[in-house]
Amino acid sequence: MLRGVGVSPGVAFAPVVAVRWSFPEVPDRNVSPDQHDAEIARLHEAVAAVLGQLAQLRDRTAVRAGPEEARIFDAQMMMVQDPTFIASVETLIRKNNLSAETAYEFKALELRNAWQGSRQAMLRDRLADLNAIQLRMLAHLLGRATDEAWLGEIDQQVVILARELSPGLTVQFDREHVVGFICEEGTRTSHAAILAHSLGIPAVMGVPRALDRIAEGAIVLLDGQSGVIIVDPTHDELEVARLQASRRHKLELQLEGMASSPAETPDGVRIKLQGNVDLPEEVEPALRHGAEGVGLLRTEFLVSGRATLPTEDEQTEYYRRVGAAFAGQPVVVRSYDLGGDKFPAAFASPQEANPFLGWRSIRVCLDEPALFRPQLRAILRAAADRDLWLMLPLVISLDEVLETRAILAEEAESLRRDGIRAAADIPVGVMIETPAAVTLAAEFAQVSAFLSVGSNDLTQYTLAVDRGNARLAARFSPLHPAVVRALRQVRLAAAAAGIPSSVCGEMASDPISAVLLLGLGYDRLSIAPPSIPLVKWVVRNMPMSAAREAAEAAAEATTTSAVETILREAVGRHLDLRLVDPAGALPHPSTGTSLPRSP
Repeated sequence: MLRGVGVSPGVAFAPVVAVRWSFPEVPDRNVSPDQHDAEIARLHEAVAAVLGQLAQLRDRTAVRAGPEEARIFDAQMMMVQDPTFIASVETLIRKNNLSAETAYEFKALELRNAWQGSRQAMLRDRLADLNAIQLRMLAHLLGRATDEAWLGEIDQQVVILARELSPGLTVQFDREHVVGFICEEGTRTSHAAILAHSLGIPAVMGVPRALDRIAEGAIVLLDGQSGVIIVDPTHDELEVARLQASRRHKLELQLEGMASSPAETPDGVRIKLQGNVDLPEEVEPALRHGAEGVGLLRTEFLVSGRATLPTEDEQTEYYRRVGAAFAGQPVVVRSYDLGGDKFPAAFASPQEANPFLGWRSIRVCLDEPALFRPQLRAILRAAADRDLWLMLPLVISLDEVLETRAILAEEAESLRRDGIRAAADIPVGVMIETPAAVTLAAEFAQVSAFLSVGSNDLTQYTLAVDRGNARLAARFSPLHPAVVRALRQVRLAAAAAGIPSSVCGEMASDPISAVLLLGLGYDRLSIAPPSIPLVKWVVRNMPMSAAREAAEAAAEATTTSAVETILREAVGRHLDLRLVDPAGALPHPSTGTSLPRSP
């Protein structure tokens, strides 16, 4: 059994077809000075040709996957014609007497190495786009075919296995024949993953050495939710998977009609399920899945990978657009959560021994008014017509909240004086992500409009466990008793102050953990959009009285396994546990392959 990251739900079963690609060999070719202009002209011809190819892909994607997904190619088109990058290639041609393809390959390699070595998650997400552009540009400059030429005829159902997939290749696969994707690289927020989800093709990414471990033609069984892959499954394993997939399919049909239904427990308690939005193309899926506003609007994409910081007008337009999409529902904008693994190219990234304990998040914003004030002004301007809230990450002291509120008031007054239409004030809340914030939760609640728990960082900092360390993965659990009790303390602090409280980490997307959060009293969960229907189904079938009883017992438990057992037993009394178990639709080899009981 192999494991990766499930990025597009569903179960697939088919033989593997491997897609092996590599960058073309580019000969080192020098040119004479009198050929510089001709080489630069060839470079611009290639840019124009690739822009044409991407425009065609954008139009095709709009038809096959939707208009928001098509915007992925807008981003690639911006990258192709990035004036800073093109100017650097031109300079290399002139200074080093290089051909256009040699100079382009050199600069692209330089950029790719910088992104690969970056701790910025968003830059790593965009590596596949960078690679796709480089392939197209070099193909044109060398007079070779692009990746579309690989596609050929596929006359049976297959699972595509690759090191990574470009969005351009992903969107061209025929859903009738390509039933699944397995990639060595890629993340949930990569463009290929977003497209796979929109096309309804199950996908697992981030599977180490998959090309070496899965033979061409081997039968694979993959679960795009849990990220589990079984190579050459037995007859019994296939039967178990088919039965569980059938149950999942019936549930998915039921979930499709649930977007407009309220998230209300059988005993009448209303919960607000909001969406987490990382990128503009995730707005539409959040709406489609029934998100009641946005509980976490990440803003780092506005600055990551850019040579210059975004303008106030550019930010205002984006916040207005998201606010308009969720008209009548709140959109919680998180101020720049930079540092740690995210720093804009336009910013000097400090070298720190422990960057996740270093200069990041609200600390960067407060120290860099040229970065922070335009964002606050943009949010205030957009909030003139929309229900926008501001959320501050990694807050550890009241001073940080009070200082931010003072800056916000100054900028609101400045906008008023200049006659620019803007909100006079907006709700300001804090993210609870550290033990310090938990300890001061009652005090934060007195100066904040809401509290929102970032469960990933809260778990990491409470347990002193690096969530990115594979060796410690088993120790990283938001159901650890210390985390559960911290969650209870935060919720009680918010309730005592009479303000809303929410959870916006991955924990809220897990159906089992969601029951704990409901029982503790959290009235808002902000969730990855694809998980909203399943969590809503859990809410609508789990009595709040039962969730409260389970949460009270879980908060008194002393071990993680005890917390898990309490929650699973509680869920199992009201729902088919196999449908909500994150272990997924596939049988677990270590537990045998006995068929499940009939529904």
